[in-house]
Amino acid sequence: MPPAPPAIAEHRRLWSTEAVECNERLDYWVGAICEAFLEMDCCSREAEAFGGQLASRDIEELSVNQVIASTQDVYRTPAGIARSRRSHFYLIGQADRPWHVRQGGQVAHLRPGDAALVDAAVPYELHFPQGVHCVSVQLPRAWVAQWLSGPEAHGPRVAWHDQGWGRSLGALLVQLARDPDTAAAMPAPMFAQHLGALMGAAFEPPRAEEGACVSLHGRLLTLMRAQLDQPGLRAEVLAHGAGVSLRTLHRAFAAAGGTFAGTLRSLRIERAQALLTQPRLAHLGIGEIGRRCGFADASHFVREFQRSVGATPAAWRRRR
Repeated sequence: MPPAPPAIAEHRRLWSTEAVECNERLDYWVGAICEAFLEMDCCSREAEAFGGQLASRDIEELSVNQVIASTQDVYRTPAGIARSRRSHFYLIGQADRPWHVRQGGQVAHLRPGDAALVDAAVPYELHFPQGVHCVSVQLPRAWVAQWLSGPEAHGPRVAWHDQGWGRSLGALLVQLARDPDTAAAMPAPMFAQHLGALMGAAFEPPRAEEGACVSLHGRLLTLMRAQLDQPGLRAEVLAHGAGVSLRTLHRAFAAAGGTFAGTLRSLRIERAQALLTQPRLAHLGIGEIGRRCGFADASHFVREFQRSVGATPAAWRRRR
């Protein structure tokens, strides 16, 4: 096993083969992936010149792991499963290289941006013939069950980067593979909800219940508009108010082509524009307008408004 890595940031760990001699690097790497993930075997045709770096960041109960390394083949074996205390799910995506996964007699050949969900309770193989530049998000089983109705599967579940919500999920994984620290750019609960909602939409697109989802979406919009001024409005609160589960809420937004977070942001900007155009509110400062639309502080309001509208609230108000 590699030595415990020094902490380089809060909730972040790093392993690098630069820490050992060349002839020890592959052994070090096997120890690193076992410590960071779970019991697995690994081999590489570039063993004599092997190199790799693994950065792991905890986001609440999830773990976002960036892997950059030489070509390799990774095996989750029955013996490794027997030695493991827990078996998580892993959501994996490569930034810029093809790869493939084999599990339960099924093989999925994946392109950059495609997403695969594998169950570590079932043996699998991951093959990276052109090297590794990926993100592997470790997901607790109970967490996955909140977002997918039937998470257990004999083979890998795949979301293609050019189909449906796989476009958004794949784009997020590519971003995390290139810079895993961007996962910490939003509050941890929001990141976890965003990821779960995208997974539910990409891996279980709504079909028969589509009509019900559309009707529910209208109810959710009404409830959301009534609570726009609450800075801490979260999906759980809205789901409770609508009398539905969190997963059902996110599936309703996905069926309408959106997300909870994106819809909330759009409605808040829409209300801000309405308030900024009212002469009777001309005496209110920009910060107060943002507060009435649910933005916790003026700087956040200005950033979000400019990103959506292309101008700051003050400039937009002056033009009108």
